[in-house]
Amino acid sequence: MTSPTKSWIPYTSDCDFSIHNIPFGIYKTTSGTAHVATAIGDFVIDLAALNSLGYFQELRIDQSIFVNKYLNDFIALGKHKTNRVREILIELFSSTNSSLATHQAHKEQVLKAMKDAEMLLPVHIPNYTDFYSSIEHATNVGTMFRDPKNALLPNWKHIPIGYHGRASSICVSGTNFHRPKGQTKAADAELPTFGATKMLDFELEMAFIIGKETQLGETISIEKTNEYIFGMVLFNDWSARDMQTWEYVPLGPFLAKNFASTISPWVVTMEALAPFRVAQPVQEPQVLPYLQTTQNNNVDIHLQVTIQPEKGEEKVVSNSNFKYMYWSMNQQLAHHASNGCNMQIGDMYASGTISGPTPDSYGSMLELSWRGTKPIAMPDGSERKFILDNDTVIMRGYCSNDAMRVGFGEVKAKVLPQL
Repeated sequence: MTSPTKSWIPYTSDCDFSIHNIPFGIYKTTSGTAHVATAIGDFVIDLAALNSLGYFQELRIDQSIFVNKYLNDFIALGKHKTNRVREILIELFSSTNSSLATHQAHKEQVLKAMKDAEMLLPVHIPNYTDFYSSIEHATNVGTMFRDPKNALLPNWKHIPIGYHGRASSICVSGTNFHRPKGQTKAADAELPTFGATKMLDFELEMAFIIGKETQLGETISIEKTNEYIFGMVLFNDWSARDMQTWEYVPLGPFLAKNFASTISPWVVTMEALAPFRVAQPVQEPQVLPYLQTTQNNNVDIHLQVTIQPEKGEEKVVSNSNFKYMYWSMNQQLAHHASNGCNMQIGDMYASGTISGPTPDSYGSMLELSWRGTKPIAMPDGSERKFILDNDTVIMRGYCSNDAMRVGFGEVKAKVLPQL
């Protein structure tokens, strides 16, 4: 369908939640019930209310799908229905449609001020995988910790590197957490010690959510991967660098990565992101046939990270873009399923740290401060090598062109002192 250019709900040109977007999320009503919702402008739109009032009558969707604490059942309807829900919403809130716009009683049931809405974790996450797919990030890390002339390990350009993370510690934006504790070992120490991490870091990432399941043993061809990706969220994969350095050999990330990850509450559909598809970087050497594609599978998403001290203004520390990713979401998914691993609805697959080609586009403090050797000056006169107690990290992301803007809002969390 062709999207209208305006909605009868007013919003500014820099609003993430335009009528071209129509993301999906879960909010808590004043009665404490969780409902499926979308957003336009500064309003949360209650889809349970719309369904009960008959606006989705043609789809005959059971009310339990919308009175639900997760999107999983909604996603499981399949794209033929979820896309039609999105189309109905675009039609309903178009400036040329007055059926709801002029019905005050219905509007009072459907529209909720976003500032008053409590957003919840949008999906139940059965499984979580984190990839390592930015060539700039992998090169920077390899340069710091290994030989700069051989920063990438031999397998990196042949296979999307990933590891299975902890789904239970993924939290929605606004969920604060305490500084983690663990084992670390100083370079000049003979033995490790136990205590709070001194090198707490953020990782600027995006994550995609599975919208169609597979059975154990089933694979997904790269040409069909788009059928299985429902949408995307912003993702901050917090990391304790000093703990990670000590523990990651030989099996990789563990306690340094599973204490908290933070996601944005609104899931932006791949259909909303379609106008912003771009080609991924040229892959040399050529990847194996099951990972080869001519489709434009990267997305031009402008990304920003700021740090806000407990008392003081935000400082922009990174401006990056998802389009830099060497390995696309589609390649990640095709590879993940290539051994017959079964995909489940709500599975979340994160990109790995997204770094661009310039120092101001790096996606972690590890890189921005170059392992603490280049501190970042803050507006209040302090400096940051890594994240301090009571700092709030905020990530924002959006796509835009001359015709539209589609955004993710923000993902934020505050670091509290250790317990």
